[in-house]
Amino acid sequence: MIPVTKPFLPPMEEYNKYIAEIWNRQWLTNNGPLVNELELKLKEFLNLKHLLFLTNGTIALQIAIKAMGLKGKIITTPFSYVATTSSIVWEGCEPVFADIDPDTLNIDPDQIEKKLKAEQNICAILATHVYGNPCDIDRIQSLADRYKVKIIYDAAHCFGTKYKGRSVFEYGDISTVSFHATKLFHTIEGGAVITKDAELLRKMSLLRNFGHDGPYQFSELGINGKNSEMHAAMGLVNLRYIRQILQKRKELSGYYSKVLKNADVTFVKLHDENEYNYSYYPVLFPTDQMTNKVIDELNKNWIYPRRYFYPSLTLLPYVNATHMPVTDLVSSRVLCLPLFHTLTIEEIDFIARIILRV
Repeated sequence: MIPVTKPFLPPMEEYNKYIAEIWNRQWLTNNGPLVNELELKLKEFLNLKHLLFLTNGTIALQIAIKAMGLKGKIITTPFSYVATTSSIVWEGCEPVFADIDPDTLNIDPDQIEKKLKAEQNICAILATHVYGNPCDIDRIQSLADRYKVKIIYDAAHCFGTKYKGRSVFEYGDISTVSFHATKLFHTIEGGAVITKDAELLRKMSLLRNFGHDGPYQFSELGINGKNSEMHAAMGLVNLRYIRQILQKRKELSGYYSKVLKNADVTFVKLHDENEYNYSYYPVLFPTDQMTNKVIDELNKNWIYPRRYFYPSLTLLPYVNATHMPVTDLVSSRVLCLPLFHTLTIEEIDFIARIILRV
């Protein structure tokens, strides 16, 4: 079987060394030494000033919204994972969808501007860097400045991606990231919030720990967004291999592009191939019918790609249904092909032959 992804797992003995230390200390959670070490090493690797390790990427989004006290409407993308929209609704805000760019599949700044002009009570933009491919950050920042709204970037897919030579996490008021097992860097379950604002970081650090401001004081309405020493240990070991993982995914993606060059597919336009992390390998087929035919044939051969993201988030039962012509067209034709560290050239050849035959 070839799934759409497999988690990278480091040598067991390296992980077990950390587990033995945890056993000896008997300090399992509550801001333990490995959590602190992971935060420090992530900041060093990514060249970031501030980062908080959290339970997952969804809690990261919720804490970001809560920390900035956002109320009212938030412009967001209909082409993302469900957590992008559900976090907005969970925090009592209203998602306002803006359609996507047909080439990059990221939220379209022109459509953002239309919503900013047409809607009242817009407080923020929550944009996803789809597949780890950066949005038009400069244009979005310009709009946010002009209309005086905040920016949160759902950078769940973006570990290792850069924008103009800097980590993509540096942009916006807050960036969030997922360290889920399906991501190229993972802590089994996990996520993080990143900001350049020290006071905002302090507030989020209180929010992730129930609002504790001392043993018996609570200065914020908080939540349990902490992560454990076990998860931090996995992150510390995986971080040793991240350059190797990034390089391997780049090579495999390059090979996919080579063998699929004559296929009737469209490729996503990347902001900068040299600064991309190759977190996914998406292709778009000409029609929904062709997409389904390819999926069926791959499945017959025990290959399991994913329609990622499908369907449009505008169809969720807790939002107002909105027609998004580009998103509706893209989501019916996009397919993420298998991509993971141990995928072989022979397996890619096999996948490509099936696609070309269909």
